[in-house]
Amino acid sequence: MRDHTPKILLLSIAVCLALSACNRTGEAPASTPAAQVGSAPAGPTLDESVLPPVNRFLASDLDPAVPACADFAGHVNGKWLAANAIPSDRTSWGAFEMLDERSTAAQRQLAEQAAAQDGAEGVTRIVGDLWATGMDHAKVEALGIDPLKPRLAEIDALADSPAVAAYLRTSYARGEGQLFGFGPEADFDAPGSNIAYATQGGLGLPDKGYYTDADKQPQREAYVAHIARVLALSGVAAGQAKAQADAVMAFETRLAAASKSSEELSRDVKLYYNPVSLAEADALTPNFPWTAFFASQEVAAPAMFSLAMPGFHQEVDAMLADIPVADWQAYLRFHAVDSASPFLSDAFVQENFNFYNKTLRGQAELQERGKRVLDTIERQSGEALGQLYVQVAFTPESKARMETLVKNLSEALKVRLENLAWMGDETKAKAMEKWASFTPKIGYPDKWRDWSGLETDRDSYIDNVMAANAFNYRWSLSKIGKPVDRSEWGMSPQTVNAYYNPLQNEIVFPAAILQPPFFDPEATDEMNYGGIGAVIGHEMIHGYDDQGSRFGPTGKFENWWTPQDTSGFSALTNRLIAQFDEYEAAPGKQVNGTLTLGENIADLGGLAVAYDAMKRATGGTPDPETDGLTRDQRFFMNWATVWRRNFTPQELDVRLKTDSHAPANFRAIGAPSNLGAFSAAFSCKPGDAMVRDGDRQIVIW
Repeated sequence: MRDHTPKILLLSIAVCLALSACNRTGEAPASTPAAQVGSAPAGPTLDESVLPPVNRFLASDLDPAVPACADFAGHVNGKWLAANAIPSDRTSWGAFEMLDERSTAAQRQLAEQAAAQDGAEGVTRIVGDLWATGMDHAKVEALGIDPLKPRLAEIDALADSPAVAAYLRTSYARGEGQLFGFGPEADFDAPGSNIAYATQGGLGLPDKGYYTDADKQPQREAYVAHIARVLALSGVAAGQAKAQADAVMAFETRLAAASKSSEELSRDVKLYYNPVSLAEADALTPNFPWTAFFASQEVAAPAMFSLAMPGFHQEVDAMLADIPVADWQAYLRFHAVDSASPFLSDAFVQENFNFYNKTLRGQAELQERGKRVLDTIERQSGEALGQLYVQVAFTPESKARMETLVKNLSEALKVRLENLAWMGDETKAKAMEKWASFTPKIGYPDKWRDWSGLETDRDSYIDNVMAANAFNYRWSLSKIGKPVDRSEWGMSPQTVNAYYNPLQNEIVFPAAILQPPFFDPEATDEMNYGGIGAVIGHEMIHGYDDQGSRFGPTGKFENWWTPQDTSGFSALTNRLIAQFDEYEAAPGKQVNGTLTLGENIADLGGLAVAYDAMKRATGGTPDPETDGLTRDQRFFMNWATVWRRNFTPQELDVRLKTDSHAPANFRAIGAPSNLGAFSAAFSCKPGDAMVRDGDRQIVIW
């Protein structure tokens, strides 16, 4: 069921190319399509003729009225953005979303084929059952809230604080916990082993600031109204629903006060690591003993786990003592229904959409049912669907060319590291050691996860969702205390994104992003280096951004910097913060250079590395100008094409507060404006907006 709490560590600290948080599917590993055995059936097919078109750079999109040296994003993307409004069922639209539409259309064909195979087994059965029951609108509508009534009866029966604590343990054991994040991740101090992490959570609004900031008062009022409507839909009398909604808002406001902000979490990874013994944790939260919690989750008592953000857990403990049970019941009832709403009848679906999508993010229309069901399949069994996807959507030739690109980018990065003028030899040696240990993953994993034990059927959509939720949670907990499986992936192959995981020092590129404008096997070198090449460089540089640089070659959280180099690095990154702080995303609303620092470092270094690699790959060959554009110009233009993206005003507002990525148009101009190669390519002059020269030019990696 939909979970308002933050996911466990990898999702919080792994750094993705385009999203505010990486999508972890709760699944693991894979192999080449030809090597599949067991649960992955032969025979999925794909009719590419009905897929949406890919989004390539076209010279005809350029706007000659907007000089490249004045506004490169406007020059490359202005005409396209003006001609491509945001679809009514989305809150943003651009290169990523167009690829997502293409991936979704392919997934739909595969899900329909799976559902048509009556009596299928393995991943085909799981995907088919989720699709068939999700698309059975009449049955979902007829059931209404009935599937949740046993859960609500448990909440209604709570009599005191110990009963509330016991219910929390029970709900977590079913994979339905909502108050805090809990699960496995590599130990910061010994990254070869998984330990348990407990993190903050429990909020329905995007960030703690939404509960107190003056400009978020309208959202707070809308949220209270939403809570009341959900409670009323669940059977609470209208008058009581309003009072309970006020209590829930007060409850979450108190949680928010004890929580860290999105900016704090994105810029201090150490917040996630607070190793304690069970005895120490029990003493910190006596009303919620962790010894009892681990036992209730059937996890062997550990010698140590990370009780991250301990102040948050202490506040929860205090709330167990002094918040009336009735208020706890209102909070638990609301979130139980709210998280299940996407899988219930239309009244619940529409209310959920009206607040989270329409009010908060400006989405005009609910997505059609098929897209919503596919989103559920992705969340609950994404890698199961991925086994089918890679058989039809990713060729061995594409993987081979990607491997060549990764190798070339790696060599270009090595040269840049070796020639850093601001870094001393001692730190540089450690940086090179980290470079040598990068692990790339391309397309799909090396072995597929075993899905045996997940029982689904054609009877009930929400029952299938709850079964998958519980199954994934149990599978996740089974890792605690065991060695890290380095073949595991944190994204499904059909995800349009990429990420770097500092605990494994790995860069990961799912199959779905390996399409134009990022990657095209038929394209010229400058286009691929300006697209996926810069993405590869971006993910590599994350190993050296302000947080990734705090992890060593083995993934251990350690300081490998001399004090002098730490100071020099901070001086450079502070200048990059200042650059992005100057950008105004909307009238009176600035980009947060601190929140977005890691991604801005990765863009700056990644684009520079990709340019170097492109020059090495094409060195000595004549420049075959295309459409009157030089090779260097097309390289930078494809970079900008990747970042063509419209946002609704509401979506932009949420992202400015919570997203570690700057809005796309500033990513199109931020890194190139610091590169002399860009100025040379377009004959820019000092004083042009796209030229940062002298002391204003920032070069880090």
